[in-house]
Amino acid sequence: MEHFGLSHILYQPDKYTPDTLNLVADEEAREYWLNTCEKLVEKYVNFALTNNEDPTVEIRALKFKTCYVEALKELKINPLAHGQLTIRLLLDINETCLRSQGFFDLWKQQKKYENEGALAALSSRLAEIDALPDNRQRWIELGKGVLAGNMFDWGAQAVTDILDCGLYEALQKIQKRPWLYDGLDKWLDKLEKTVHHCAAVFVDNSGVDIVLGILPFVRALLLRGTSVMLCANEWPALNDVTYMELEEILQRASLLCPVLSAALATGDLVVRSSGQRGPCLDLRTIGVGLCTEMKVRGVDLIILEGMGRALHTNLNARLAVDSLKLAVVKNAWLAQRLGGPLFSVIFIYEDKPTET
Repeated sequence: MEHFGLSHILYQPDKYTPDTLNLVADEEAREYWLNTCEKLVEKYVNFALTNNEDPTVEIRALKFKTCYVEALKELKINPLAHGQLTIRLLLDINETCLRSQGFFDLWKQQKKYENEGALAALSSRLAEIDALPDNRQRWIELGKGVLAGNMFDWGAQAVTDILDCGLYEALQKIQKRPWLYDGLDKWLDKLEKTVHHCAAVFVDNSGVDIVLGILPFVRALLLRGTSVMLCANEWPALNDVTYMELEEILQRASLLCPVLSAALATGDLVVRSSGQRGPCLDLRTIGVGLCTEMKVRGVDLIILEGMGRALHTNLNARLAVDSLKLAVVKNAWLAQRLGGPLFSVIFIYEDKPTET
C-alpha cells in the first residue's frame, strides 16, 4: 500500500528503493561494511567510557559491544537474518544495541559543545557571505559551506582527526571542482530562473554542519522568498541533530540573525520531525503528518543532506519535485567505488520529472 501523500514527494513511489547498495547481492560491499562496522564498535565503546561517569558504564558498554558483534557475526553467516541487508540496516542495528544498554544519546554532551562553538561563529560567517560582491558567488560559497559543514560527522572514520578543526579547514579538505557529481552550475542556473515556494530540508549533523553549513543556506533561501521546513530526526543517532535540539538551536540563532528571527515569527521557517530514528532516510517511513504538511505548504524543492540521507540512501531516488542531494564522501572505499578520491563531493541538482 502506498504511504499516504508520498506521491507528492516521490516520483513513482511504488518503484522507490531507499538503499543505494544491496549488501546481499554485492559480496565485496557486504564484506567491507560488516568488517568496518565491527571495527567501529571499539570507537563507540571508547566514546561511551570517556564521556560517561555512570559506574555501570563499563558493563553496559561491554554488553553493547557483544550485542552488536553477535548481530554482525550472524549477518556474515546469514545476510538475510534481519531482512534486506543494507548500510541503513547495519546502522539501525547499532543504534538498537546502544539503546538496549541505556545509551540513548551517546553524543549528547558532544553535540551541545559543538553547537555552542558553531553558534559563536555564526554572525561572522553570515557577514562574510553577505560581503561577497555578487549573487552567484554567494551561492557558490553557501553550497561549499554546506559541504564543508557536512565533514563534521562522528559516524565517519575518515574525519575523526579533523573534528577539532573549524569550517575553514574543512573547506580546504573537500574535493576541488569539478566534483565527482557536479550539479552546482545547474543549480545556480535554476536559481536565476525560479524562486521556489517552499523547501523541505532533511538535515544531518549537529554543530558546524547545521549551524554554519545549513543555516546560512536556509537564510539565503528565505531572503529569496522561499519558506523552509527543516526536517530532523525524531530520535538521537550518532551526532545527528534531533528536531528538539534544532528548535533550541534556531531560537539561539534567531537572536543573532534578524532574517531567521522574522521567518520563525511568521511561520516561514519551521522545524519538523522526519520520524526517523537512525542516520539514514527511508522516505516511506516519514510521518503522515509531515507528508500532509509538505503538500499543504506546497513544497517544490527537497534538499537531502549528508551521507546517510543522500548517499547510503536516496542517491538514485527520483523525487516528485526539484531536488538537491548534497554530501561529502567520508569513506575511502565508498569514494573509490563511486570513482573518486576520499572527500569527493556529491552535489546533485535535479529538476522535477516532466514525464506523466
